[in-house]
Amino acid sequence: MPDPETLKFYADNAEAYAQHAERPSAQLAGFLAQLPPGGAVLELGTGNGRDAAAMRTAGFAVTPSDASPELAAEAEKRLGMPVRIMAFHELADESAYDGVWACACLLHAPRHELTDALARIFAALRPGGRLMASFKAGDAEGRDQFGRYYNYLSADQLHDHLRASGPWASLDITAADGSGYDGKPTRWLWAEACKAAAR
Repeated sequence: MPDPETLKFYADNAEAYAQHAERPSAQLAGFLAQLPPGGAVLELGTGNGRDAAAMRTAGFAVTPSDASPELAAEAEKRLGMPVRIMAFHELADESAYDGVWACACLLHAPRHELTDALARIFAALRPGGRLMASFKAGDAEGRDQFGRYYNYLSADQLHDHLRASGPWASLDITAADGSGYDGKPTRWLWAEACKAAAR
């Protein structure tokens, strides 16, 4: 279930948050390059719709989603299309997408619910489908200066959650330095996993 305090932050700051980070993450292009042209992509945590807009421009069939109705409304202004209001535990699609893009959103999933969320993503992917997700690195769950909950995982912990979520054919976790809405230096973990292709 979404953390109430985190949802309240996004509800209260949706308009300001929507003005943040206008450029897609550098990892997005690499993710899209591994999908079939025009493939179906589910975006979790669309936020201001920035990445969904870039994916649509690149010709992909994007289903943007967010657990925050207020952020979804901001993204709809940018995209001119409906944004699915959905928390991670509500994802029930099966074999529906070639890719799932989850930039800086699964990091809000409570640690005890993360494996289930990843298992739902695994089920939602078609054979050969790919997941790309980013997390803030750390060793203990906690909150930031705005009161938002983070699961703050190490690479080993993230690897364990992914391995427990399904029989991924491949799994890779890389680290990169960057920042976030708070403007502070941040160590990011990027997880890329691929479901086995159909035989």
